[in-house]
Amino acid sequence: MSQRHYTFPPVFNEDEREQFARRLSSWYLANRRAMQWHGADAYSVWVSEIMLQQTQAATVTDYYNRFMKAFPTVHHLANAPIETVLTHWSGLGYYARARNLHRAAQVVVTQFGGLVPDQQEALLSLPGVGRYTAGAILSIAFNRQVPLVDANVERVISRLFVMDEPPSSSHGKANLWAIAEQLVPATSPGMFNQGLMELGATVCTPTDPACPQCPVEPFCKAARTPNPAQWPPRLQGKKIVQETHCSVIVRNNSGGVYLLKRPQKGLWGGLWEFPRVICIPQESPSVAARRAAAEILQVKVGTPSVMAVIRHTVTHHNITLYGCEAVPHEEPVTGERIKLVPIDCLNDYPFAAPQVLLRTALTNRRDVEVQQALNL
Repeated sequence: MSQRHYTFPPVFNEDEREQFARRLSSWYLANRRAMQWHGADAYSVWVSEIMLQQTQAATVTDYYNRFMKAFPTVHHLANAPIETVLTHWSGLGYYARARNLHRAAQVVVTQFGGLVPDQQEALLSLPGVGRYTAGAILSIAFNRQVPLVDANVERVISRLFVMDEPPSSSHGKANLWAIAEQLVPATSPGMFNQGLMELGATVCTPTDPACPQCPVEPFCKAARTPNPAQWPPRLQGKKIVQETHCSVIVRNNSGGVYLLKRPQKGLWGGLWEFPRVICIPQESPSVAARRAAAEILQVKVGTPSVMAVIRHTVTHHNITLYGCEAVPHEEPVTGERIKLVPIDCLNDYPFAAPQVLLRTALTNRRDVEVQQALNL
């Protein structure tokens, strides 16, 4: 058994800890959802865990399959241009994850001989790899007795022991990790850790926990209260900001459209988009579209028409994005950050999720226009 480091008072005696682990692991084997990364190698576990950060498993599955087909090994990922990596990540959101994963793959190839490290210190030195991801790789891929704590595990542990400290507080976080370290067994630690996460995702859910179906309900203090869902306690959340954005879709005579590449740093860094501005108060989409064309493309356009309205939520922002088509009075000047792209080639460029929806609306509209032309 590996050396223990926890400081939280023991939550179970040895016999209880073994019973808890046995119940949870047995339940997990019988009830786990079929996911492609189960039982995978260290690289596959690493990619899946990065994708699963702040993203539901149901959403990740298709992205994971496409990503692993494009980059089946860490060498394929390290040698790929970042633009290609971002294109395969397009629509998944939180693009810093993809950039960090790409940089980390290059470190693994140059410093670790192309082998994902099996030591925590080395893993934590990789861009984008924190304690949770390192714990997942070590326990799942290398069978190490190492804990992990994600949002699902936070919820399970908080309810098991009715913890009053919010998980987001420094003290609450330290206690959660200390308890997780106590609980993880020496035998099949990866299966146990996946069981904790699966339990939180499917049974011990945020608003309606199914306590009678829980395999560890006899150990849970919250299950014996009138409202188990009151745990974990939360700090006051940030206020949701409402924003209206407008992208101008400017076509040239041949039917191509102009795209802008965003700066590498900041929201949606390094991705491409239809030139976009944040609307000022009381500004109409038409006026904002004209402003986007003038400020970004340096051209005047005819009267814009609204083609699509997209609603999207990201990091405490509710965004309403208007897509407005407009005809330019003159051709914009292209360069490194502004490109004229044929509509058929738009999928070759990485877009953020709301811009993907706008791109889809544009390409679908083009398909209708082509069909109408054929029917004339």
